[in-house]
Amino acid sequence: MAEMRRVDWRARLSAWARLMRLDRPIGIWLLMWPTLWALWFAADGWPDPGILLVFLAGVVLMRSAGCVINDFADRRFDPHVARTRHRPLATGEVSPGEALALFGLLVMLAFGLVLLLDPLVLRLSIVAVVLATVYPFTKRVTHLPQVVLGAAFSMAIPMAFAAQTGEVPRLAWLLFVTNLLWTVAYDTEYAMADREDDLRIGVKSTAILFGEADRAVIAALQALTLLGLALAGHMTERGLYYWLGLLAAAGLFFHQQYRIRHREPEAGFRAFLENHWVGAAVFAGLFVDTLVQS
Repeated sequence: MAEMRRVDWRARLSAWARLMRLDRPIGIWLLMWPTLWALWFAADGWPDPGILLVFLAGVVLMRSAGCVINDFADRRFDPHVARTRHRPLATGEVSPGEALALFGLLVMLAFGLVLLLDPLVLRLSIVAVVLATVYPFTKRVTHLPQVVLGAAFSMAIPMAFAAQTGEVPRLAWLLFVTNLLWTVAYDTEYAMADREDDLRIGVKSTAILFGEADRAVIAALQALTLLGLALAGHMTERGLYYWLGLLAAAGLFFHQQYRIRHREPEAGFRAFLENHWVGAAVFAGLFVDTLVQS
């Protein structure tokens, strides 16, 4: 009997971990990289180690919470989509009540971390949680849920500036908008993989909205992302290595355009995954530039 209970708990923990997508960390990276950009820009050098640790933990918690509430909202749609039909809520491994309890726990842990920081961060974090909670439900009412996701993913940027400096300057909002545009670009690639299923079940997305103009719009958003990062680099007088990081990011964007040239679902998903390396390239350039200038 004791052995049976241990097996059950292992199964439960495995299901909860998969519900949080801990087995698919791409979302953690896509949230982590702009958070690190913001911390390094805000510090104009090396960020406070304690603040850095809080944000690293917060990224994991909030991305996990976002995945849980997303799957709760999509629990009746996911069984009808090839890519999502094996998720724990779709298969019944996890109940809706369990999912909501897990979401609440993750958000409370994240709020506990925020209480260690400047009071302004707490106010901004409330906006972040509202956006993360609302995002999954916007797929029913607008073709622009990716914009809401972009805003949710970008809230870590003003929060990082507030934690590091006690204020949210224009540079923070420039990075906020830049990251929002990047998020819409890569999540449109992600939505291209599900476009046919989404059309069939009535879920809305920018991939459906843009139609045959999807590649052109993604390219424009990627160009604006690079422009925003270039403006941030100019405002803060970044050196050669930062610009090399942007050049590498531009090369990766070109490769993504090549991948999605035939609009194949798998190619869209692969292009989406490559954005991890875009964020890493920008941060690597920023990090090395800071190292050289310090």
